[in-house]
Amino acid sequence: MSLLAVPDAVKAKAKERNVRVERVSVVPDREGLVELAGLVDAGKLAPHVAKAFPLDQAGAAHALLATWPIGKVVLTV
Repeated sequence: MSLLAVPDAVKAKAKERNVRVERVSVVPDREGLVELAGLVDAGKLAPHVAKAFPLDQAGAAHALLATWPIGKVVLTV
């Protein structure tokens, strides 16, 4: 799944490998976030973290986002 639009060429290449790629968009709400947390706690969902930064390095985190990393960029408090 991707939060970005998936080009047709990428979908075609994925289909050759029997993989389906779809764009997904969600509006976070408490109920959904609690359900996601439960899946993480149960080991059924493992978000990929590209890199974690302390809050005082938010600028560096933002710079990393500009490179389109694979995974989440996390600020720790």
